[in-house]
Amino acid sequence: MSLQINDLTLAVDGVTHLDGISANFERGKLTTVIGRTLAGKTTLMRAITGLQHLDRGALQLDTQNFSALPAWRRDIAMVYQQFINYPHLNVFENVAFPLRRKKLDEAVIERRVRGVLDKVGLKGFEARRPSQLSGGQQQRVALARSLAREAGILLLDEPLVNLDYKLREQMRSEFRSLLAEQTQTIVIYNTTEPVEAMLLGDTVVVMHEGRILQVGTPAEVFDRPASMQVASVVNDPPMNFIQGHKGESTLELAGGVCLSLPWHLRGLTIGEYWFGVRANELRVGQTSVTGQVTFSEVSGSETFLYVDSPLGPLTLQVQGVHIHALASNLEIGIPAERLFAFESAAQRRLVAAPATGAQL
Repeated sequence: MSLQINDLTLAVDGVTHLDGISANFERGKLTTVIGRTLAGKTTLMRAITGLQHLDRGALQLDTQNFSALPAWRRDIAMVYQQFINYPHLNVFENVAFPLRRKKLDEAVIERRVRGVLDKVGLKGFEARRPSQLSGGQQQRVALARSLAREAGILLLDEPLVNLDYKLREQMRSEFRSLLAEQTQTIVIYNTTEPVEAMLLGDTVVVMHEGRILQVGTPAEVFDRPASMQVASVVNDPPMNFIQGHKGESTLELAGGVCLSLPWHLRGLTIGEYWFGVRANELRVGQTSVTGQVTFSEVSGSETFLYVDSPLGPLTLQVQGVHIHALASNLEIGIPAERLFAFESAAQRRLVAAPATGAQL
């Protein structure tokens, strides 16, 4: 059983928001939709809720024509980016609000509300107002209200984006365990964060400029991105791309850099390609190419280095804290065995990928 969307299309003032997208969202599985800002993720959710008029397309829920239902009749709960709670109601009443509107029995309301508050870690907070809660606790209230509805479809539109980094990490693991229990619910989770998409999703949908570029398991999307655009979206920092020529036994990269041909690229036709390598797989201190540091950023236990090189601009992600002066030279090793190859044609589709097993 599933929610099927077929050929959803929407343009406003000549700007395409959804471009003929089709997908299948299965009941009991968590689908993450990843894309940059303006990829069309929120518009897709609004189309599912019935709040967005479409130029073309249809939705079907199991055997039901979902498109024909007005928004108020669609069994949908939604959690937004902002903490949408009622400031004049305490936590219990915030969660109970949609249940009271349905005029459910008071015993049912009591059981559901206390049950979900226990699940989201807010047992004992029932009498507090939202203003007395932290940001993470307020988002838990919004999630609890959606879970208490026991709706057939649960939509989460970047629910952690406004939380600080540490709290976001904590909430990711909590969301995964909570949402795994929704075995009879279709759960769709929007995010711009690659790590979030991979860790939470049973299925990952990659969107860009109103189009779906790839659908697959986290491993499929990460290990075999369908195109350069997908590889850029699902990697943070974005994957480095280098133009080059595949010869009989060597790779000749931009700037005159020559590498031995790795086994996974030997089947490619001789010719021009784009080669991709992740920021965390470039090797500092090894000599494939010498670059010049243009910016250095320490983030927690990692250092990000931005380098101008004969290959073009490169981004490196290095474990630990490393201090590099601006304009200093940096020796960089290019691991040929970790290169992705994409066609040089307009679509720039993946044509070869390294062995799997890289860390997210």
